[in-house]
Amino acid sequence: MKMMTPLAMTLASLLSFTGCSNEQSTVVDSTDTTESANSKEVTTLRFSHLWPATAAMNVEAFEPWAEKIAEESDGRLKVEIYPSATLSKPDVTYDAVANGTVDIGLQVQGYINGRFPLTQIAELPGLSDSAGQMSCILQTLYDDGVIASEYEDTHLLFMIGSEPSTIHTVDKPIRKPDDMKGMRIRRPSAIGGDIIEAAGGAPVGLPATDLYNSLQRGVIDGMAFPWSPTGSFRLTEIVNTHTNMPFYSSALMVTMNKDKYESLPDDLKEVIDNNSGTVMADITANVFDTEAAKFYEEAKARGDVMIDIPDPLNDPDWRVPLEAGTEKYLSDVEALGLDAQGVYVKAQQASVACES
Repeated sequence: MKMMTPLAMTLASLLSFTGCSNEQSTVVDSTDTTESANSKEVTTLRFSHLWPATAAMNVEAFEPWAEKIAEESDGRLKVEIYPSATLSKPDVTYDAVANGTVDIGLQVQGYINGRFPLTQIAELPGLSDSAGQMSCILQTLYDDGVIASEYEDTHLLFMIGSEPSTIHTVDKPIRKPDDMKGMRIRRPSAIGGDIIEAAGGAPVGLPATDLYNSLQRGVIDGMAFPWSPTGSFRLTEIVNTHTNMPFYSSALMVTMNKDKYESLPDDLKEVIDNNSGTVMADITANVFDTEAAKFYEEAKARGDVMIDIPDPLNDPDWRVPLEAGTEKYLSDVEALGLDAQGVYVKAQQASVACES
């Protein structure tokens, strides 16, 4: 066997090294090595929400928000989005954020009955007629410290308000409260449930992610739900009769684990802060209102039955159950030792200020 020359040994060594590097998923060149050496630590924030990945709220609000945070942090913050409640169930997302299972989460306040009683006063009928106004009311009440105590175990990022809800049913029109008697109607929250019950319906608590199958299987006869998510969750494929009546609006929020936020350096906290509060409340509200108008017009063009009751508090039939539901909710909150009437007055003041 012949001995290898020094040159042959060098070539063999190089070929051996090249063969090993081909088994890796990426090839690191001299430029990559330099960039890697100069790179800073990346903090990944897992964001859980209930909308489908294809929904406008995810595509037009949350994904651009994540991209903006990555850009303004020079890539040091990365927001990983988990849509369709794949990381946390819709009714426990706030708790998952508080205990650190999730870094950032979206929670519908009404899904945790009794947890945010003062916040939900903003949901009462007559306070808002658009997502823009509702989001402004919620963010104002939080920024002014009126409801901030309800979120002390997390770092709240921004409030979201929905447009007023509609009662959607399959084939059965609801023109008056009597038409709802005996019907199983999905309620969004305690407030919506009180009003549905006062009208004679049977309120059923279900998260948005369960509505399609529940309607399809006849578990419920209808639902109280804003137009925007009704389209986003493809529920317009099933319901065909709509009572457009602003009898409540949903409160939602996006919040962050407090320890995770506090662990960030000041410049990254500033990136989060600059993309929180009113700026995001406005963006999400615009998605709600734009989508609501789109899905309403699509349903109307299909020939769905549309029943419009624009001012139910002054309607002789609907005023009674709406006022009864309002008084019951405020009384229940007062019974907890909380200043429900005082917060209601401040919500009314914010409503007027948020009209423009």
